[in-house]
Amino acid sequence: MLDVKITKLTVSDVRFPTSFEHHGSDAMHSDPDYSAAYVVLETDAENGFKGYGLTFTLGRGTEIVVCAVKALTPLVLGKRFGDIVNDFRGFYRLLTSDGQMRWIGPEKGVIHLATSAVLNAVWDLWAKMECKPLWKLLVDMQPEQLVSCIDFRYITDVLTEKEAVDILRKAQSGKEQREEQMLKNGYPAYTTSCAWLGYSDDHLRKLCVKALEEGWTRFKVKVGADLQDDIRRCKLIREIIGPNNTLMIDANQRWNVDEAIKWVLSLAEFKPLWIEEPTSPDDILGHATISKALAHLGIGVATGEQCHNKVMFKQLLQAKAVQFVQIDSCRLGSVNENISVLLMANKFKDNVSSQQVPKDTGWLRMPTWMCEYVDHLHEHFKSPVIIKDAHYIPPQDAGYSTEMKEDSVKKYQFPDGEIWQELSSQMKCLT
Repeated sequence: MLDVKITKLTVSDVRFPTSFEHHGSDAMHSDPDYSAAYVVLETDAENGFKGYGLTFTLGRGTEIVVCAVKALTPLVLGKRFGDIVNDFRGFYRLLTSDGQMRWIGPEKGVIHLATSAVLNAVWDLWAKMECKPLWKLLVDMQPEQLVSCIDFRYITDVLTEKEAVDILRKAQSGKEQREEQMLKNGYPAYTTSCAWLGYSDDHLRKLCVKALEEGWTRFKVKVGADLQDDIRRCKLIREIIGPNNTLMIDANQRWNVDEAIKWVLSLAEFKPLWIEEPTSPDDILGHATISKALAHLGIGVATGEQCHNKVMFKQLLQAKAVQFVQIDSCRLGSVNENISVLLMANKFKDNVSSQQVPKDTGWLRMPTWMCEYVDHLHEHFKSPVIIKDAHYIPPQDAGYSTEMKEDSVKKYQFPDGEIWQELSSQMKCLT
């Protein structure tokens, strides 16, 4: 199966008009249209195997990422799939270290978003060829094989290849039991969908009550636009969810460092577990200052959603700037780079995920992992996520669960899809 070649790469600009109902709205992104540069890899396999990958965007600008994917395409076409996965580190570096294109990165910004979309499609294709969901493909790998997917350039001062293998070897003990427990109970999640910044109080209240009835115990609320409004909304949501459920706050990079500290101190009475993205995602020392200032309150700092690459995560960990590490395979270089961050955080014994619940051990926090859940757009995917009792149920379909329904791609393709043509006509009528 690995003898097949990649014969075609197509990329689409797919956008969903989520801004009309304020889904995803926060202090910095008031009108997001959840979107994707959507990649399809085709092969010459007789059974027609395809790989599907995407990177996440907010509407305008998606066309730029599409152009970047097209620029990477010559590096992918004609490649024998076995050559890719048997030297995944080399393929990763091929995409990230092109002698000319790396100038517009390197390993950051639009070119890295495009790289993640391509690599996500490769992982989807590999898992499908092995007839396994992606998580199972990774679980079944030997430590040496998994580590061989990582590019260690720029992080060996913190994590060497040998250290990475040793960490995974030690983790082999009890792996079967952990897998069994995961299949039985799922992966803990928290919800962000109740408290987007653009939601009215009545809508927020309705969604929180519904979430509680469904078993949710961890809630995140968007903050950062207006302090008095934040106090009112945090008070409201804390009253609804009660004192024993978990509350997190997310400013989406709105504040300066000193402003962030003062603002969060004003919200401390609502007992947030963390403040997420309190300042510029590039300001590592700023995050460290905020972390130190809030430590006595037991409020952690979380970031990573717009952290460019593994080097920035390395520095965040070195500076003790975060207690909660939030990885994103649509921002980083897919699974490959995510694994490197997970392993670095393991070495630092920091929290990792898309978020976790801590037990204090100085500045370090030993995690019970949890992942963000956003209750939008699942209906457009062939293998949508399954939530049970506020836990992700591990998917059983082969692949990365990144394949969209063809009809959805067609309807929501920008600007020529049916949905966008209808919206364009409506806007013309209004003007």
